[in-house]
Amino acid sequence: MKNLKKIALLALLTIGTVATTTAQGPGSTKFGVKGGLNMSNLYTEDVDDQNVLLGFNLGVFVEVPITSRVSIQPELLYTTKGAELKYDNAFAQGTGKFRLNYIEVPLLLKFNVTKSFDVHFGPYVAYLIDSKITNEDANGNINFEEAVNEDDLNKLDFGLAAGIGINFDGFGIGARYNYGLTTVGKERTFLGQSYTFPDSKNSVLSIFATISL
Repeated sequence: MKNLKKIALLALLTIGTVATTTAQGPGSTKFGVKGGLNMSNLYTEDVDDQNVLLGFNLGVFVEVPITSRVSIQPELLYTTKGAELKYDNAFAQGTGKFRLNYIEVPLLLKFNVTKSFDVHFGPYVAYLIDSKITNEDANGNINFEEAVNEDDLNKLDFGLAAGIGINFDGFGIGARYNYGLTTVGKERTFLGQSYTFPDSKNSVLSIFATISL
């Protein structure tokens, strides 16, 4: 909880500092809300895109112009990540889901290629607030939802984000990919052997809409 408060405070300070120091820049600062669909996965060296889990993202952003074409855009988001596994064997058929919920703070550099089209990229940091495993089998016999012991998972997730946007007057749509650089699971030791589970990182493709206030 202390780390979560630090992340939230850092996000608010970053947004406030950027907005204040550049308020007299070449354009007006824009505040807005955004939200959309997440298609997430947990990747290792071999990414399996069939394990996509559908989720969502929701939050606020500030766009602060530096020049007529370049701006800084910090965001504060609630976002879902994780993976889905469908199984079909001689014993059972069903779907298992590993859900991870984060408070995420991207800090993006945004280039307006044209008046209505932009590309953006930058780092993000996220804090894990909730995690659970669910299972639904075809026969309804092995259905459950259980919280994951968060002491076994890394609370912080770092990574890189890049995307595009199409902007209209007060409204926009876009797509973004988040590439995690931190393993979801922590390193553990069992019978003198060290291992990490889950030894995978977050991968999220987002489709979103924005409204400037």
